[in-house]
Order: sequence, then C-alpha cells, then structure tokens
Amino acid sequence: MSLRAIEPKDALALMEQNEALQIVDIRGADWFAQAHITQAIMLDSRTLEDFLHDADLDAPVLVYCHHGISSIPAGEVLAERGFSEVLSLNGGFEQWRQQYPRQCTMSQ
Repeated sequence: MSLRAIEPKDALALMEQNEALQIVDIRGADWFAQAHITQAIMLDSRTLEDFLHDADLDAPVLVYCHHGISSIPAGEVLAERGFSEVLSLNGGFEQWRQQYPRQCTMSQ
C-alpha cells in the first residue's frame, strides 16, 4: 500500500490512460453537488463502508478535497484499508477546476 501526492497534469494523464482509476471527492455532499471532477464519486463517513466493499483494492484511487490538505489523511485511511495505490491531488479541486474546467461536472 502506498500514498503519494500527484500534480493535476499527472492525474489527468492517469485518467486518460487508466480506465480503472477510482476518483474520490471527500469535500462533502453539498460541494460535490455544486461541482466535481467528472467520473468522481462522493465519499464521506456514511458511504465509506459501501465504497470499501465495492471498490477494487488493486486499482489506483485518486482522492481530492478543496485544496489538497484533507485528502492526505483521507488517503492514508484508504491505504490502511488495503488500497494498493492511493493518490492525493495536489491543490485539490480548486486547482483542478482552474486548470481543467472541461473535466468538471457543474450543477446547472
């Protein structure tokens, strides 16, 4: 198991190369509903156990928060729970949205 930080450009390349990549948004349901990285799922304490039950522990998982700070401890939890490759998005969703707005799903 491993956790490492990843730059948005590297995360985008990984998204394009690896269909098995699991993208996890930990910002909360209201923030997720407003905007999120396309293909991401919202993960919180209520959905964690279902995610752990259904997820592929061998597929990489990209975790992001608002600014890339809270995603590190969240990623550590996922690594401790058995995920083989956990990535934390540097700069979080705010940096991602600035660099790749077309890779975001926004509420209407």
